[in-house]
Amino acid sequence: MNAAPLTGRVALVAGATRGAGRAIAVELARAGAFVYATGRSSRAAGRSEIDRPETIEGTAEAIRSADAAGCALVVDHEDPDAVQALVTEIEQEHGRLDVLVNDIFGGDHYAQWDRPLWEHDLAGGLRMLRMGVDTHLITSHHALPLMLRTAGETGVRGLLVEMTDGTAQFNSTFREGVGLYYDLVKANVGRIVIGLTYELREEPVTAIGVTPGWLRSEAMLEGFGVSEETWHRAVAKEPGFAISESPTYVARGVAAAAADPGFARWAGEIVTARQLADAYDLTDTDGSRPDCWGYMARCVAAGDEPVPLEDYR
Repeated sequence: MNAAPLTGRVALVAGATRGAGRAIAVELARAGAFVYATGRSSRAAGRSEIDRPETIEGTAEAIRSADAAGCALVVDHEDPDAVQALVTEIEQEHGRLDVLVNDIFGGDHYAQWDRPLWEHDLAGGLRMLRMGVDTHLITSHHALPLMLRTAGETGVRGLLVEMTDGTAQFNSTFREGVGLYYDLVKANVGRIVIGLTYELREEPVTAIGVTPGWLRSEAMLEGFGVSEETWHRAVAKEPGFAISESPTYVARGVAAAAADPGFARWAGEIVTARQLADAYDLTDTDGSRPDCWGYMARCVAAGDEPVPLEDYR
């Protein structure tokens, strides 16, 4: 088995400062790709409005720690000119772009989970849409021409990954407890996958959606007062946390899909971290295979009947 199956390829992970984005950047680089990791929070430029301590320089350090190649850049993906400049830089430096991962959001900062539309802060809600939808459209608009040229010249099919939260089935009905704006963002991302799949139907680039389960992001761990090493302690407070997963879990799946010559079979779908793990024989860092969305679907089907958590890890 080739330990670096993406050698020679170039990837852009937009929104790679923390969480799944950072992990995906690391795993794509570990698989041999040269990775451009972008974000707004920087030691030099300061924190973004999310006001988290993680920085894009930290992502660069994580890539180097994996003995992999890449660079981390401060880019605001709401700015079309900045994104165009980024793609131009990628083309000038490497002449190709094989993989694009759109993992940009950060709108949780503005979410008012229990407020209906007419009570939700309007400016904050609209900001969530700009951060979670516009950024994906702007980035794909500018990156796809280079991806299409790359695929045409090299014969290597390109992969565009839209990161989201929730399966297509789960997001097909209104998501209670998150607010209309958050629900709308994730529904839009799913629609982007459907639209791009149609528009790319005769082109050598495939668009897929990927959703992690209950992700142990830096903010999630902090909220529960635990670390990645001690996360099990949070299960006493929240039993469902037993099927949570590290960011590396979904990242391993994305990297494996990018290296799979047959990834076009996922075209137009929202694929879960567990589906990718099953398809590519992967595990989380602790050797388990959490199945958050399988558990959620079973809970809905079971109604008030208890569902054993141990069946989903």
